Amino acid sequence: MASDSKPSEQQEALLSKFNTLLGPQQFHSGWSSLLTLDPAFFSASLNLASVPVKKSHLSPKNQSLIALAVDSASTHLYTPGIKSNIQTALSHGASLDEILEVIELTSTLGIHACNIGVPLLVEVLKEENHPSYETLVKGEFNERQEKLKADFTEKRGYWHQFWEDFLKLDPEFFKAYLDFSSVPWTKDTGNGEKSGVLEPKIKELIYCAFDAASTHLYVPGLKLHMKNALGYGATPEEILEVLEIATLLSLHTAHVAAPIIAELMGKEKGEAGGSGGSKS
Repeated sequence: MASDSKPSEQQEALLSKFNTLLGPQQFHSGWSSLLTLDPAFFSASLNLASVPVKKSHLSPKNQSLIALAVDSASTHLYTPGIKSNIQTALSHGASLDEILEVIELTSTLGIHACNIGVPLLVEVLKEENHPSYETLVKGEFNERQEKLKADFTEKRGYWHQFWEDFLKLDPEFFKAYLDFSSVPWTKDTGNGEKSGVLEPKIKELIYCAFDAASTHLYVPGLKLHMKNALGYGATPEEILEVLEIATLLSLHTAHVAAPIIAELMGKEKGEAGGSGGSKS
């Protein structure tokens, strides 16, 4: 609890409900301060967060890994959530390799600067009648580019139109990204297979999670990875559950603000209490 005062019966009941539904690993300073300051909103937040847990189309371990992807994405980096989701995933049997693979998959988010920017650059080059449009963009792939396309398709399991111009404009950076993004898809698992530790369906759902998060909302990637996930056997209910878990990012507004409010209110009370002393 964030306050030194004794919790009320209502707060104790809500904390017990929290531990039952989400587990004590998920309880951090944001939840604690919110419980002290606004039990009604704490209760509503808990009810929202517990819906995916109750339905469990995804296993508790995989739900924690999905939540970890949302919180560790470079557009969010919510440290309390990263820690609590790792602890929860471990409590449900996740391995170190699985947790690291989530981080590796989520680290690909930055490539969307190119996925969004390259088509716009090509559009501008065409509109401006720039000579580079003729020399770099138009025409077919050369032998090296064809090999890189085939390599990407083999390692990542798909190809999409938005990679075309990127590959034409900068094969060197494309290859570096291919090697970077393929690590969780080609890593030696120790049993003779080089496919990483998470099943392809979960990998694709992790991409969906950070693409759908309100801090990113990358529509082309989200649609692509939904299709890929379905192709690997995901159900609509599982994909919907990923979206629901990503929606819980909005709770972090209160989780970040509540401890600050509690701290400032505590200081104000302290200052007010100390201002009534006699003057010398």
